[in-house]
This record gives sequence, C-alpha cells and structure tokens, in this order.
Amino acid sequence: MTQQKKTIASGLSEADAIERAKQGDAESFAGLYALHKRRVYSLCLRMTGNTAEAEDLTQEAFLQLYRKIVTFRGESAFSTWLHRLAVNVVLMRLRKKGLPEVSLEESLEPQQEDGPRKDIGARDNMLAGSIDRLNLERAIESLPPGYRIIFVLHDIEGYEHNEIAEMMGCSIGNSKSQLHKARMKLRDLLKPSRAERAAKRA
Repeated sequence: MTQQKKTIASGLSEADAIERAKQGDAESFAGLYALHKRRVYSLCLRMTGNTAEAEDLTQEAFLQLYRKIVTFRGESAFSTWLHRLAVNVVLMRLRKKGLPEVSLEESLEPQQEDGPRKDIGARDNMLAGSIDRLNLERAIESLPPGYRIIFVLHDIEGYEHNEIAEMMGCSIGNSKSQLHKARMKLRDLLKPSRAERAAKRA
C-alpha cells in the first residue's frame, strides 16, 4: 500500500480497528481478518505444504487472535505479532502430529571436502537470483518438513536463528545446519528447471 496507515474496508485505520476489536467489535475484527488472511494463509501453506491443513490453521490462527488480541501492546508491528502467533499455531499442530524432525547427526554432518566452505547461516546468492517463483514454491513444498519450516521461517519470514531456535526448541547451530541442508536440497530440486531454461536458449 502506498499510504503509511493501513485501512480496512470500513475506512478505519488498522490501529483504530485493533483498538475496537480489543473491545469486542466484530466488524473491526472482520476487517483485520480481511486485511491479513492472505499472508497468514500463505505462511501456513508454506510451513505445512498442504492446502486443506493451511486453511484449517489459518482459521485456528485467527481464532487465537480473537482470544489474544487484548494482549497486543503495539511494541512491534501488528503484522509481525500476528505472524508470530500464526507460526506458533502451526508449530503446535505439527508437534501434536509428531513432526518428522531431521536428526542432529544428519544436520551436522561435515560438508563435502571438495565443496566450497560456507557460512551456513548466511544468505545464499545461488538461491537469491531470478528463479522462477512457481518452481521455487513447488520445491519448497517438497522439502522434508524440518527443512521446510526452518527455510520458511528464516529466508521467507525473516526470523533470526536465535528466534527460530527458541520457537523450535533446538540449538542455534541446529537451525543453521538445517537451513543449510534445506538450501542444498532446494538447489538440487531446482537444477532441472535451470537446465531446461538453458536448453531453450540454445
């Protein structure tokens, strides 16, 4: 949006809608839902890789928002606070289902000796280039759950490793290692599409 203050369908600013929703105003809450539902759904979909589950979790996230909006103090942006709430909803569901975790042994195995040494918590320029968005989305969906969640949290949602470690109940080193493995896996998954594009140019 070009304007500084977000407005909802009723013409209220987001800040006014939040205050009214805290007082139990259903219309203001509906406005906040309309403003944020797509981003929350997108986050849930990326983390689970399942459309039906993402829809269910989006509803659960807004149900939690309805219960907890009175605790919002404005210390961070509302969208940041809401997305953290949504991440926690998804992680709680995945824990209940028994999220297949990537073992520490696998995530901390040494890199191939002939490969370049990397800071595994740093930005990966190979993935940051102009990759077809659809291919990237599909590749992310096909990552193992443990890798996918940390990739989404760090590279898409922008959480720091210490925040991810706290949310996931793992070490910072493990978060970095799983992110590195996720990026390597994504590179492998995206190689065919790069080759196809090269063939088209030839």
